[in-house]
Amino acid sequence: MYKPTISLHDSKGQRKYLNHAERLRFLKCTASRPVAIKLFCQLLYYTGARIAEIHNLTVDSLDLSNKTVVLETLKKRKRGIYREIPLPDFLLENLETYIHEIKQGEESYQRLWSFSLRSASRHIKTIMIEAGITGVRGCARGLRHGFAIHALDKAPITIVKKWLGHSALETTAIYLNVIGTEEREIAKRLWINGGITDNLT
Repeated sequence: MYKPTISLHDSKGQRKYLNHAERLRFLKCTASRPVAIKLFCQLLYYTGARIAEIHNLTVDSLDLSNKTVVLETLKKRKRGIYREIPLPDFLLENLETYIHEIKQGEESYQRLWSFSLRSASRHIKTIMIEAGITGVRGCARGLRHGFAIHALDKAPITIVKKWLGHSALETTAIYLNVIGTEEREIAKRLWINGGITDNLT
């Protein structure tokens, strides 16, 4: 029987995911960063991809005509499994400009980033701290978890499963059990629709 391996809380009960407000603060703080770091972080924000998947991107990973980024899914038993994730127009335009600036000759396999994976992780941590996000969730994985929760509120679970690169739907379904501000928003609908007010005792 399939047993989920993802937990949205650590052993002390601290959540591992960014809520919507924290995700927006993170995104806002990327604006002042050098272009490569900003684009790297915004790709994480808009795709929910693993940090190593974004770090492995090359010039050919962007399908500008299809308005998607093509990621190799790393947590698979075999290599060479890819998935496409749509990107917003403004991000595609910024990436196209960036690629034009870094591309040399005809080396279409050229990597997008000159910094190491460890450096990328440090940059993300710095931005998280600037955004007031600390603890276990202040990392790329926290951003990925937050993306999954937000996406499931807007898109079918089968689409979110594809975007996240999950093998089993049960893994994606774990994000449906989120608590906190997102669950509070759902509860508020019940309070309003049920006629519950602050005046009740």
